Amino acid sequence: MECDEVMLTVRITAAEQLLLRRLAQGHRSDVSEVVADALLDIIPTLSAPGDAYRLLSALATPAPCALTVWLPTALADLLVPGAARIAQITDVRIESASAALGAALRLWLAQDPVRLAANLSVMHAGRPATLVAA
Repeated sequence: MECDEVMLTVRITAAEQLLLRRLAQGHRSDVSEVVADALLDIIPTLSAPGDAYRLLSALATPAPCALTVWLPTALADLLVPGAARIAQITDVRIESASAALGAALRLWLAQDPVRLAANLSVMHAGRPATLVAA
């Protein structure tokens, strides 16, 4: 039986988790949808050597919080060639799709929060996104 979504657990910091939840609230969606949007936004940039090394740095930085998300299978499948490209550039193999997603998500969340909210708005034209304050 085929499933149209894949469950992945990522490691992020408490501050990153809070920002992700605020973005989801401001976008009137759930965290998994925002993570999917983040992956669509960040994956194209990871083929550049500088970004590949930034992704590895995000992997090496401790992240104590576990977050479980659901991604469409087709989107989760992009993590495999993405990880292969990182390995090609850096000679470091990322061991799991969850690790690749966690690092990509952390890179995405490291951007300006207002810009992230604006990007979500653009990705879903007509559905304004804001950053919900604490």
